[in-house]
Parts: sequence; C-alpha cells; structure tokens
Amino acid sequence: MPTALVTESLYNFLNIYLLLIFVRILLTWFPTVEWMNQIAGFLSPITDPYLNIFRSFIPPLGGLDLSPLLAIIVLQVVARLIVSI
Repeated sequence: MPTALVTESLYNFLNIYLLLIFVRILLTWFPTVEWMNQIAGFLSPITDPYLNIFRSFIPPLGGLDLSPLLAIIVLQVVARLIVSI
C-alpha cells in the first residue's frame, strides 16, 4: 500500500510539473502583457532548471526553442513508466 501512495504521488507531481511547463511555454508567446511577465517570473525558477538540461542538447533553431518539446516527451514517458509499475 505505501508503494502505491508513493507511485501515485510521484505521478501527480509529474503531471503538475508538466502543466507548469505548458503554462511557462504559453506565457513566452505573450511577452508584452505585463501581468503575464509576473507569472513567468514566478515559473522560471521552477521550470527552467529542468528545461536547461534539454537546452544544452538542442540549441534554439532560428529563434525557435524546441527543447521544451523533448522535455515534455521525457516527462510523459517517465509518468507512463511510473503508472505501469
């Protein structure tokens, strides 16, 4: 029973973190809206350390940062592995 609780908690954490990454990505599309900059400023220290791992592998291509795509895929794969345990 404790293993199930840890597994479910970890799965929920990954889903919440995935949501935070999605929000962070969406906020970068609207850099001129002032209140969105405050939210992005709050989310950056939470999400950027994880995203920076993938930014070191995939540099921006023509101003387009594709590293969050790989970061999201990895999070989803890990979450599915946790569920299958």
